[in-house]
Amino acid sequence: MRPIAVLRSATVLAACLLAGCDMLGIESVEKVAAARDADGKAIGGACRHAGRAIEDCFTIYRKADRAAVFAGWRDMNDYMRENKIEPVAPQLAAQADRVAPVTSAAPAKPAATETH
Repeated sequence: MRPIAVLRSATVLAACLLAGCDMLGIESVEKVAAARDADGKAIGGACRHAGRAIEDCFTIYRKADRAAVFAGWRDMNDYMRENKIEPVAPQLAAQADRVAPVTSAAPAKPAATETH
């Protein structure tokens, strides 16, 4: 083979291999930052829709980016005000309050021992 043909083949092969880097699961720093920002905005929007205060969101989701959570909360707040949407109360907390803990009315008596 000629050196030019080898060089072309090597270039095409290298381009094909490098194009598949996204398929290896290697994420770039920009991609991770964008995902983290999107997650924070989604968390903030969900907190606002559930009627939670922003401070509660920060407490519950400590690992989320605070700026992104606030941005999502603020965007959802503006959206809800413009469209006159009321917050939706969380249903799981209300159900947990209604369920009474199971307790017995009388304490358990120790078993009587027989003596012969």
